[in-house]
Amino acid sequence: MALARVYSRAQTGIEAPEVMVEAHLANGLPSLTLVGLPETAVKESKDRVRSALLTSGFEFPARRITLNLAPADLPKEGGRFDLAIALGILAASGQIPVEALNHLECLGELALSGAVRPIQGVLPAALAARAAGRTLLVPQVNAEEASLATGLQVLAVTHLTQVTAHLQGQSPLAPYQAQGLQTQRNSYPDLSEVQGQLSARRALLVAAAGAHNLLFSGPPGTGKTLLASRLPGLLPPLTEQEALEVAAIQSIAHSEPLQHWPQRPFRQPHHSASGPALVGGGSRPQPGEISLAHQGVLFLDELPEFDRKVLEVLREPLESGEIVIARARNRTRFPARFQLVAAMNPCPCGYLGDPSGRCRCTQEQIQRYRNRLSGPLLDRIDLHLTMARETTRLNLAPADQPSSAQVAQQVAQARCLQIQRQGVANAFLDLEGLRQHCTLIAEDQHWLEQACERLKLSLRAAHRLLKVARTLADLEGVDQIARRHLAEALQYRPTLGL
Repeated sequence: MALARVYSRAQTGIEAPEVMVEAHLANGLPSLTLVGLPETAVKESKDRVRSALLTSGFEFPARRITLNLAPADLPKEGGRFDLAIALGILAASGQIPVEALNHLECLGELALSGAVRPIQGVLPAALAARAAGRTLLVPQVNAEEASLATGLQVLAVTHLTQVTAHLQGQSPLAPYQAQGLQTQRNSYPDLSEVQGQLSARRALLVAAAGAHNLLFSGPPGTGKTLLASRLPGLLPPLTEQEALEVAAIQSIAHSEPLQHWPQRPFRQPHHSASGPALVGGGSRPQPGEISLAHQGVLFLDELPEFDRKVLEVLREPLESGEIVIARARNRTRFPARFQLVAAMNPCPCGYLGDPSGRCRCTQEQIQRYRNRLSGPLLDRIDLHLTMARETTRLNLAPADQPSSAQVAQQVAQARCLQIQRQGVANAFLDLEGLRQHCTLIAEDQHWLEQACERLKLSLRAAHRLLKVARTLADLEGVDQIARRHLAEALQYRPTLGL
């Protein structure tokens, strides 16, 4: 009897649990049995592996072969285990040394010719392999992505024979050298291109400085979408840990991976998007728009046009920063710490309050339109701003306004204060953080309580108001929240029945 073990990685959300591929050869009628909860693509790997071994010049053992993917209770999906299965069979049959596999993890799908094809979700596996202290062997196409896990030794291959030559010591593979994916940058639209709308600019600054959720309301053409698209350019650069989280989500998503590394994502789903498209789902759970916007901006234009049931699924992720997709056999967690920016019209026709007086919507139509948005959802949006049309003068000359770079400096200074003081942005303060860092003098606290009572604000809204006031104080560089900060924060609460 012969036994070999090869390490690999499965994919569960953005986690990559370890899988040990055990290959056992015994006497008996030639057969191959694959156990360990393999789904269809994994079951089919035995045919791919047999052809790959034969076309690459190796012997496929005419013995009773048992392959176990441990742990047995973890579902295995995709073709990512092909390479590990092939190496396990070769090692168990004595065609490659078993001890050469002790400190190696293998990922890759095999073609019938023995070529190694790329797979999805390499970065989470690379991070897990680094934590385990092993070398990771991946397809050449995935090597750049795997190299983002700094400190990990990556071996890149294009064919099965390269792997066996390396393990036999005939032609050792050199560790893969990163080609500079970390240096890619795409420029964001500049804030200086927006004319006027000083109050909206101020709200955008406050939102960026404290990571607050923001809702613009106003007639068409007032610059709501224009302003929202400038927000990512105001946010601080991602830390290494944040950038790896963003890249890990892109790695497992069915999209072009790492297309804007290491920038904050900006996602703008259409209002016809379904609930699973927004939060994630499927028989094999995939991340939705809120997870693809992790550590970035989720922009929902024409907010009331979204289905109300779809919008309601945002309530829990806005509080917890993650989404858990439950299925009968397992639960998959995806991070979803995004900054929500939304835009809407004040009425169905969009021209309520416009000086032209063209709005003909009845009060009942307006109320029905606004009722598409629930109070609990609006409660979770820190800043509400009503915009008006300021001018119709066509001015294509460069505007004399602060640029995104200038505003980003203010945002960075405020964020730096927050991280040094409490470790997170103000929008993510918990109740204990509010007690420690958002204290008020007795007179201001009494004034705020009276204001919240008159405006009928919920306790959640009052807490979010305090967080906005804390951000306003940070923008001024002062330690104590003052009455002026509370007054400005109150201006950002809904006043038109929203």
